[in-house]
Amino acid sequence: MTIADMVRVLNAKVLLGEEKLDTPVYTACCSDLMSDVLAFVNEKTVLITGLTNPHVVRTSEMLDLKCLVFARGKVPTDDILESADEQGLVVLTTKYTAFSTCGLLYEAGLRGVPIEWDTEGKD
Repeated sequence: MTIADMVRVLNAKVLLGEEKLDTPVYTACCSDLMSDVLAFVNEKTVLITGLTNPHVVRTSEMLDLKCLVFARGKVPTDDILESADEQGLVVLTTKYTAFSTCGLLYEAGLRGVPIEWDTEGKD
């Protein structure tokens, strides 16, 4: 799937990165807790969130993410968009809830970030 495919599936508006819509994506993560994103994401991916604060952009930078999708029609402020632009992120917004966004993308073939579970019950 490419980011352009995501735009189509989500009927999303492109806020940044129009020139990078042909970028392929393979996994996604959805969270409003950036600590969870930092703990579980270990590959370049798409972040789906409803948060529009600077922590989202900082987290994206730390993990070298490809794309941010803001759910529920959220649009970050200009300063946050400027930071995202400096990182070269593609930024989208969609009217769908985070749950529906994930479901639509999953249905279209995008999968979640694989998480390793402790099979011995220690975690």
